Formats: sequence, C-alpha cells, structure tokens
Amino acid sequence: MKIDPLAVPDGFLLTPEPIRDGRGCFYESFKQEELLTHGHRFRPVQVNHSVSRRGVVRGVHGVLLPPGQAKLVGCPRGAIRDFVVDLRVGSPTFGKYDSTLLDAESGRCAYVAEGLGHAFVALTDDTCVSYLCSTAHVPGTQLDIDPFDPDLALPWDLDGEPVVSAKDAGAPTVAQAAAAGLLATYEECAALYRRAVMA
Repeated sequence: MKIDPLAVPDGFLLTPEPIRDGRGCFYESFKQEELLTHGHRFRPVQVNHSVSRRGVVRGVHGVLLPPGQAKLVGCPRGAIRDFVVDLRVGSPTFGKYDSTLLDAESGRCAYVAEGLGHAFVALTDDTCVSYLCSTAHVPGTQLDIDPFDPDLALPWDLDGEPVVSAKDAGAPTVAQAAAAGLLATYEECAALYRRAVMA
C-alpha cells in the first residue's frame, strides 16, 4: 500500500498494490503502522455505507469537535469524484480542497482526518461508498457545509442537475459556519492528532 499526502494537510490517498492471479486480485487497503508514519493513528469503531445513483452529490460533511471523526473512504462499487476540504480555522490551507477519483477498480481510499470536510459526486449508477469511522455517530454533532458554496468553488463537473438532500441544500457556507463557531481550529486538530499518536 502506498500513502500519498493530499494538497490538504492531514488528508491522504491510499493506493493498494494488488497481487493478481487467475482468480482475480488481493490487496491490503489499510495498515495502521503505515499511516502512523504520517502522524496519524486511525482506529475504526463504526462502518457506514451509502449507495447513490449517478449525479448524486453528498457533502460537504464533517463532525464537530468534540467528538470529531476521522474517516477512511473507499468506493467498492462504481466510481466517485472525491473531495477533501480543509475546514480548520487558522490552517494554511483553510477553505482549500483536493479532489481524487475513487473507484472499485483501483481500490484507492481517502483518509480524512478530524476537522476536514468530505464530499463526493457519484459518477455511475449504483455507486457504493464505504466509510470507516474513528468515532460512533453522536446525534447533533454532524457538520454540514453547502456543497455549492461559491467560496469553495468545488469543481463538480456535473452533466445535469445534481441530486442533493434538502439538508445539504440548506447547509451554511464555510463563512457562515465559521461565524457561528462551528469549525474547529487548526491548533485543536493538531493537538488531537498528537494525542492519538501517543495513545
């Protein structure tokens, strides 16, 4: 498995190295020891899945700090254009994003640290996305940001009208969330990452 930093610090792209034979292939999609070398410890405690048709936009989503939540996001069926967005106030890349293609064929996954936002658009019908989460869901701690916030200007590259939930369509912009005190600071997140590594 190869780990490459994204343009957003504390986000990573994990690319497996498949072993192929006549049966198909086998690969490791995650090894904690390798992520630790990049300053992050990830212990999943909850696994979520979503199934979407082509053109569905989900996100930008995160979890308030505390409790915060890191995610390992993969696409075991279909394909998505994946976005990791820096929502940490005071970060050198605050409001910036990185975009990657995650699909079943490549087996690539995105690691999204606490304080970062995550979003995607489904590129195929019947796309399944898997989320390994570092914390269990706590009602009332979900952070939702308008996926079409003009200040983020995420390049969705849609070829039709997006399919978006009412919750996401009515979500605040990054500036509104920051003004409301909903966003974690870069320093808070960095301290959380350090504590996790030492645990």
